[in-house]
Amino acid sequence: MSAPAHSLASDLRGASRLLVDAATGVTDLVESMHGTIAGLAGILPGSSNQRTRGITGLVYRCVGGGIRLVGAGIDRALAPISDWHQAGNDLAQRASQHEAVLGVINGVLGDHLAATGNPLAVRMGLRRDGVPLELSRAALRETVPCAGPRILLQAHGLCMHSAHWGRAGRDEIAAAGAGLGYTSLQLHYNTGLHIAANGRALAALLENLLGQWPVEVQELAIVGHSMGGLVARSAHHYGTAAGHAWPARLRKLVFLGTPHHGSPLERAGNGLDTLLGLSPYTRPFTRLGRIRSHGITDLRFGILLEQDWAARDRYAPMRKDPRTPLPLPAGVECYTAAALRAESDAARSARLLGDGLVPLASALGEHEDERFALGFPRSNRWVGTGLSHFDLVSSPRILAQLERWLGN
Repeated sequence: MSAPAHSLASDLRGASRLLVDAATGVTDLVESMHGTIAGLAGILPGSSNQRTRGITGLVYRCVGGGIRLVGAGIDRALAPISDWHQAGNDLAQRASQHEAVLGVINGVLGDHLAATGNPLAVRMGLRRDGVPLELSRAALRETVPCAGPRILLQAHGLCMHSAHWGRAGRDEIAAAGAGLGYTSLQLHYNTGLHIAANGRALAALLENLLGQWPVEVQELAIVGHSMGGLVARSAHHYGTAAGHAWPARLRKLVFLGTPHHGSPLERAGNGLDTLLGLSPYTRPFTRLGRIRSHGITDLRFGILLEQDWAARDRYAPMRKDPRTPLPLPAGVECYTAAALRAESDAARSARLLGDGLVPLASALGEHEDERFALGFPRSNRWVGTGLSHFDLVSSPRILAQLERWLGN
């Protein structure tokens, strides 16, 4: 279950498919607007957002079919290049910019990439110092010769990637873990998938890891930044439900800027969908808003379980929180760190702004409904002022606090 490096040719094929999907989507959008306006003018009977008919409809079908045909031709033309490039992939060292672009694309469109088999889709895997790990005992002995009985897993956030932890070429959290006797590994995953889907996959991945680790694992700790913390909570739930062995080894769970109760940015996006849907002239544009991935829409409330989206339209406005309450894992030491862009949390606006992406209450697990309040002990909470969401992976202040938590 290692994450293979993307070749240049497969990236080109993936990008061409994505462009074709975008072009056909725009064609459908234009046709929908055409049908809507014509229908409102009395030219076409029926409701808005319909397909055009007759010669006009035939033109749109031909345009869409032609675009798909061109896309198929590009795909076939690049196939031999892909085969050649795979044979010599030692020449294809992936730069950090390449990983960053893939991370963003997967965060926004990762569910679509996975569903369409696009080569740009990231597959979940583990890495160490940027190197994908093959989860077999023999391979791990070779790639992780210093493997110890204590593992620290770092789980990145939305639109990020496994190298996101590094600053100026150094992963400070991995270094802190190593100083405390942990073998640090980095999770690499498609953040556009549902958090629950990634939670299930991570649960299975960790079970496999413990079974193949060169020495017996005595302790597992997870540090999750942003969405990574939600994926870790979901994984513990599904791992426990499946009777996995690894949840019993999980000793510590640290959340860095995790939106336990969602983010206002996604709620604003949902509100924009609603506004666009009020007018028949703007209603076709709601398709643009619905491009955002499952992972992003999960962040409206911080949804961790598959059942909470079942039989629901994830884009529909909801006044009531649809989540099944999920407490923190029992028997696990849980810690949460939040950041404030402001120098004080005295003002209500500062708490709402939080770290710029996650409000303070959400990061601390606080909720007005006690069913959803996570109840972190005061000693297990930390708030850093004058910091942004992304400072939480490298600030000396949070690193000092993290060392205290992990070293207990």
